[in-house]
Amino acid sequence: MLPLIVSWQWDWWEAWVYAAVSIFGFVISRYLAGRRNPDLLVERGKFLQHQNPEPWDKILSPLLGLAGGLIPLAAGLDARFVPSPEFGLGLKIIAIAVLLLGYVIGSYALIANKFFSGMVRIQAEHGHHVINTGPYRWMRHPGYLGALITYPVIPILLDSWWTFIPVIFAIIIIILRTKKEDDTLQEKLDGYREYAKWVRYRLIPGVW
Repeated sequence: MLPLIVSWQWDWWEAWVYAAVSIFGFVISRYLAGRRNPDLLVERGKFLQHQNPEPWDKILSPLLGLAGGLIPLAAGLDARFVPSPEFGLGLKIIAIAVLLLGYVIGSYALIANKFFSGMVRIQAEHGHHVINTGPYRWMRHPGYLGALITYPVIPILLDSWWTFIPVIFAIIIIILRTKKEDDTLQEKLDGYREYAKWVRYRLIPGVW
């Protein structure tokens, strides 16, 4: 809803599509994840209140949240003050399809992994162990892949070249956080090194 509120353009159909995907994607994924793992929503709700997050994630996690908020804000400001040249309808349809795909992958990761915390930490109190089912059979960090797919198509859907700036910022943080989280899990989580030998790719199958 943020692009609509900031731009005050209530006939902006692309922003309505973005709002619908974002809201329904969030609600449905949390509902399904909560039904399967009720403690997961409690874990994610604590966010910065955890006692043992990795020190580096006290910086990276809020930065990623900030980047995620700046993306729709930038699009709304762009539409209100200096509208960018529009992308074609065909590209926007592709962007919607990719946006949905990103939400599906991210939601699948959330539902499959009962340790999917908002902060990188070893959840010893919950019996933290390696998850190797669902999308984790093919990549080690599918939640990040969902975001990596989703963010770049938002500027296309919302006709905002300026929005690529926070998108690039978010992508850099995602890649850095993936590397740091993977190193931490290999060092501190029993069985993760063996899992990493079985599932070779951290973020992008066939690439990295």
